[in-house]
Amino acid sequence: MERREFRNEPFSDFSKPEVREKMRQAIAQVEAEFGREYSMVIGGKRVRAAGQFMSHDPSDPERVVGLFQKGTSETAVRAIEAAWEAFPDWSRRSAEHRAEFCFRVADMMRERRFELNAWVILEVGKSWVEADADLAEAIDLVEFYGHETLRYGGEQPVTKAPTEDNELRYIPLGVGAVIPPWNFPFAIMAGMTSSTIAAGNAAVLKPSSDAPACAKVFCDILEEAGLPPGVLNFITGPGSDVGEALVAHPRTRFITFTGSKEVGLRINEMAARHQPGQVWIKRVIAEMGGKNAIIVDDEADLELAAQGVVVSAFGYSGQKCSACSRAVVVNSVYDDFLNLLIKRTKAVKVGPAKDPDVFTGPVINMRAMATIVNYIEMGCREGKLLLGGKRIGNRGYFIEPTILGEVDRKATIAQEEIFGPVLTVIRAQDINDALDIANDTEYGLTGSLYTRNRAKIELAKERFHVGNLYFNRKCTGASVGVHPFGGFNMSGTDSKAGGRDYLLLLTQAKSMSEKIA
Repeated sequence: MERREFRNEPFSDFSKPEVREKMRQAIAQVEAEFGREYSMVIGGKRVRAAGQFMSHDPSDPERVVGLFQKGTSETAVRAIEAAWEAFPDWSRRSAEHRAEFCFRVADMMRERRFELNAWVILEVGKSWVEADADLAEAIDLVEFYGHETLRYGGEQPVTKAPTEDNELRYIPLGVGAVIPPWNFPFAIMAGMTSSTIAAGNAAVLKPSSDAPACAKVFCDILEEAGLPPGVLNFITGPGSDVGEALVAHPRTRFITFTGSKEVGLRINEMAARHQPGQVWIKRVIAEMGGKNAIIVDDEADLELAAQGVVVSAFGYSGQKCSACSRAVVVNSVYDDFLNLLIKRTKAVKVGPAKDPDVFTGPVINMRAMATIVNYIEMGCREGKLLLGGKRIGNRGYFIEPTILGEVDRKATIAQEEIFGPVLTVIRAQDINDALDIANDTEYGLTGSLYTRNRAKIELAKERFHVGNLYFNRKCTGASVGVHPFGGFNMSGTDSKAGGRDYLLLLTQAKSMSEKIA
């Protein structure tokens, strides 16, 4: 097949009236579908459960996005069995066939860009810009893994032997459980799913119960693109039942998960236990949390740094594993930086995500809001409240962008992931002290340093222990192929999603040698 060049998908320009109008129409179109009931899909068949649950719009929780099936452990077992039935045929499809499928899916997503944006805006409360970036990344990941399928499916370099014909092939693992989060309901979900399928595996997709509609729409696109029944099975329900059954099942070959540290560790522990009839060591790909720091050096452009911290901390209400939750500021510029930071944060507009001018929308649900408010109250005791700190209104899940200063590096709010619009600002004596503070957590996902000093940049390259490190720019917004994404320590298995070694995690290498005369 003719190879098409991979290029990152451009963002939509909402400053153009015609683009804004398309987005408004798409939102209205999706809102007209609110309240529908959706089935699970197992082996290509629509499946209902005895119980259902609702997905809500976090900007207005009284609005029901959709009604979904409350699957059980028995549902999970059926889905695994259906995937294994489909696996032999799909695994034998050529790399070219699977890559072409990915390209077709990416094209279909491009055609439906505004509709898919609208599902993200309405189901998980992302702003227009954040939702569009989510979709661009999703398209990139599907497209990128198609290209990677061709690369891994081609001839692999091995050392030549004079008396042997040697070959290395990457073959699929089998059936996996795909368990994505709600905060990137297309990008991470589509990336985890498409890479699994592109590598020749079959899978069971169990999306977050806060974002099942986005996952269902994506599964419908895969089906429309020609994915054979059973290669991907879509089931919904509580992680404590459905998710655990998927992880524990002896025929589950691998688990790819993105979410909290606590759940990731639980999955890793369960997967490590050998089950009766299990003939492999399960592989776990886990992307977990972060407590990411942006260091503001005394030789930084403070305006640029303040802008980067605000976007990293309060974009999508801080609900990104890559979000900045700690600003570590060298003491000599602490006050000047703080003044700029507060000024910029006060200008942030908070409100319903469907409003095109909103920068910070709601947090995902009532449970998350209660947890964030508790952390803010703790922060008021551990530091000094400088801005925000309150819930806005009583209908949607809105929290003011919150800044806490004079925070000790060992304080709870400086150590634990909050996953909300809460930023702690910590003083550092100099660049070395700042790097010590930045590294002083159990996580190691993203980080950033603002400085004009080249020697300090080189120092940070050696000492700043994170999987994704940036200089003089925000610590969010990794681009597929440009910034392979994954972290160290309790941030996960450093899986480097959107990178050139990711499909290695979803395949196994088979070495073959033939004696020749």
